[in-house]
Amino acid sequence: MARADALFPVARPMSDPNAALIDRIAKGDKGALADLYRALERPVYRFILSRLNDPHEAADILQDVFIDIWRAAARFEGRAKVQTWVFGIAHRKTIDALRRKGRIDLTDTMPDEADDGPDMATCLVAAEEAGHVRHCLGTLSDDHRAVVSLTFYDDMSAPEISRVIDAPEGTVRSRLHHAKRLLMRCLEGRMGRPA
Repeated sequence: MARADALFPVARPMSDPNAALIDRIAKGDKGALADLYRALERPVYRFILSRLNDPHEAADILQDVFIDIWRAAARFEGRAKVQTWVFGIAHRKTIDALRRKGRIDLTDTMPDEADDGPDMATCLVAAEEAGHVRHCLGTLSDDHRAVVSLTFYDDMSAPEISRVIDAPEGTVRSRLHHAKRLLMRCLEGRMGRPA
């Protein structure tokens, strides 16, 4: 007796809103690529920039990521969410850029943004604490910083991060645990009080 799934192929789950875009991109739909770009441009760019600290190079890599998506959409198997697949491409391209430059230690410089705080003292304290966080993130290894960025800025789960950075889920959880401890220790040392 034939199995039901052999007679009726199981379609990829459509809970991922970007899966339909990938299917359209695989068929050569440039509009779908533009839609996917609009959906993922900011988080992917922010992720690349957090690792390279060079806005021009981050923009170049972002473009390379979407060129790869255009070329490889037909090979997307749907074993992970589209966002996870895209971040994986961005991660590999960023690692390649770091290797080409021969640098793995990065420093973070983030543009200052205006704060609409209620008073100047609150603004100064917030800016000082943000500076401490930026400094402490800069002391982390690239691997720890990537896991922190994907977890807290891109709201990814450990299984998704595992696919992005091509590391076991336990490694992701361990890196996040150690990164948090290192951040807390650094912040306590800089601020002179428990963080």
